[in-house]
Amino acid sequence: HRHGTLDSRVLERSFTEIIRRHEAWRTTFDTVDGQPVQVIHPPPATVPLPLVNLQEMPSLEREAEALRLATEDARRPFDLKKGPLVRAKLITLSENEHRLTLTMHQSVTDGVTVDTVFPTELATLYEAFSAGKPSPLADLPIQYADYAYWQRQWVQTEAFASQLAYWRDRLMPALPALRWPADGSRLASSTYRGAIRPFTIPNQLVQRLNAMSRGENVTLFMSLLAGFSALLYHYTDQEDMVVGTLAPSGRKRSEVQNLIGYFLNPVPLRMNLSGNPTFRELLRQVRDVVLEAIANDDVPFEYVLAKAGLSPKPNRRPLFEVVVSLAPATPDLGTGWSQTFMDVESGGARWGLYLELGERPNGLLGRAQYNPDMFEATTIERTLQEWQVLLEAAASNPELRLSELPC
Repeated sequence: HRHGTLDSRVLERSFTEIIRRHEAWRTTFDTVDGQPVQVIHPPPATVPLPLVNLQEMPSLEREAEALRLATEDARRPFDLKKGPLVRAKLITLSENEHRLTLTMHQSVTDGVTVDTVFPTELATLYEAFSAGKPSPLADLPIQYADYAYWQRQWVQTEAFASQLAYWRDRLMPALPALRWPADGSRLASSTYRGAIRPFTIPNQLVQRLNAMSRGENVTLFMSLLAGFSALLYHYTDQEDMVVGTLAPSGRKRSEVQNLIGYFLNPVPLRMNLSGNPTFRELLRQVRDVVLEAIANDDVPFEYVLAKAGLSPKPNRRPLFEVVVSLAPATPDLGTGWSQTFMDVESGGARWGLYLELGERPNGLLGRAQYNPDMFEATTIERTLQEWQVLLEAAASNPELRLSELPC
């Protein structure tokens, strides 16, 4: 968001400079001898920003129209061969209210890209160019292709073999399929259709969870994950289950911290809820599981699947169908800039249920992305409410056993 006056030409120049700096956003994908290959294109002289002016519309209708336009962009498929894999549009709601909507293919972006790198660079470049100054951003020491090369080299090392052995042991014996009480029976062929349900976890509850987390020497994410695992136990009566998360494992090297691209790795977290443990005991187990997983999360997900003897099945995602992630607070972009967690539906869902949360000053802002062929919207709404009820009880008394936790 830009609050205040905006020079669209300066914004276009700033966006073009970001495209120049980051090869990932100048990349397309082709096939050579049956294998996918990256094609990095030269920097364009300018990247035109389509402009949409909504000032003539009734003020109460502008937000809805901006959301409709963003959703329309998100649902338009990408051509991986022709590109581009990034689309931007500038929407003017009023003289002092502007939106830059961004739609990216998942192969060239991640949470750090969207929440930190891109908005920080855009605001910095816009302020500099508006003042007639050159770019203050230092040249990037590497590009995404360098990271991809490092990863190909790393899978030939002993460290890789050691981490792969960890996952072989962790995912054996046979993995349990989560017996989720879905509203719709699994389709013969997964549709990967998606819908979203925005939600919030209020600041009062977040503060209590943070206090409990500090006392138990765990992170807020671990407390949230323990709570949702306990809820799944209530739903399924399963003591052995796998929940996924998205680890930014590719960003461990300092050289890639400010790089745009996809550095996430899906990571399976196998929980053992046998023996009716207290929530405090579950927290300690979750902490150990998460820390071990982080220490071994450099192994690309496809290698983990292969080692576990799994491959994608037409009616089930391999390893896990439920994913939970928590992103840190977004950076302060300075006066006149802000970011919005827009309710944009792309129409797709990679997992049956993905709970994506982000830290905000007034609590946690979240999106539940789910497959509407598996779940009714009312089921997702009830699940989110029961999760918060359970978290409230656990934060009040971590000595409650799983069977005693309400939901």
